Amino acid sequence: MTRFIYDQFSKDYLEELLKPYGKVETPRELAGEIRQIDVYFSPLSQLDPSVKMLGLLGNMALTPAMFEPYRNPVKVDEIGDCILKLLEIKGVLKREAKRNKSNLLDEQLPKLWILTPTASSDILSGFNATLKQDYLPGVYYLGKYLRTAIVVIHQLPCTEETLWIRILGRGKVQQQAIDELANLPTNHPFRKIGLELLYNLQTHLKRNNQKDEDREVLMRLEPLYQQERELAVLEGKREGKIQGKIEGKIEGKIEGKIEGEMLLITKQINKKFGKISENLTEKIQKLPVETIEALAEYLLDFTKVDDLETWLNQNSPS
Repeated sequence: MTRFIYDQFSKDYLEELLKPYGKVETPRELAGEIRQIDVYFSPLSQLDPSVKMLGLLGNMALTPAMFEPYRNPVKVDEIGDCILKLLEIKGVLKREAKRNKSNLLDEQLPKLWILTPTASSDILSGFNATLKQDYLPGVYYLGKYLRTAIVVIHQLPCTEETLWIRILGRGKVQQQAIDELANLPTNHPFRKIGLELLYNLQTHLKRNNQKDEDREVLMRLEPLYQQERELAVLEGKREGKIQGKIEGKIEGKIEGKIEGEMLLITKQINKKFGKISENLTEKIQKLPVETIEALAEYLLDFTKVDDLETWLNQNSPS
């Protein structure tokens, strides 16, 4: 369950920081295929210069961009899926340009940014991902025409330029980034947004069984939240306001994410086996969130509907 919470946090975090500078779609559907781009960003024709305050993230937002953030280290197949989505959206844009009888320029094509806490040297070398000379460590570029970079968050230098990406890291990297965010001047335009989103992450983690790493995040956020709430009270503001105006939206998005996963797996099953029986459909709808996630992986190995039925009989709640 916490993976869904972190996934939604990453999408909401990127959306809130980038929406002053262009159109943000979370997610963007790809017609004809059961795929979604996590965050698709289209910059305004004239960007506000304040985007530079987002450092590395701001540089990414200077051109159309696809963001695929991962809470766990990215896998080979996941990178392949991301690249496939990039190629599919390129095809969509080319068809749109043809219908409009216009030329599709290179700068109109999105760049793909895969954000991962860590990545093995084997994966990086397998995709021929390399560092650029005289550029930030941790940002590995694939071949020029792939328009793709793998950002290994734990390798980024601890500077304000990388802060807004390191917030999406894990463990000590994320905790240090939270400390740096809290220590920014109170009038910093992105400090409040970042803290509000983190406090909402804190709220949702409290409602679910946490791993040790989640508890460490909670321990770091709790005193920050208390401090901000006390300041708010001293300033005569309504207690609780510090959690931000977007909490209801995030709550709904997390619930929508779960419903979306259920719809997605149902579509995949129907596409592979045709319409399945009501009995199997009912079993799928009763699955816990973690089991739905597991089913999505096992589904690739199923060759007939009997495989699905056997798996459901073994993994459905009693």
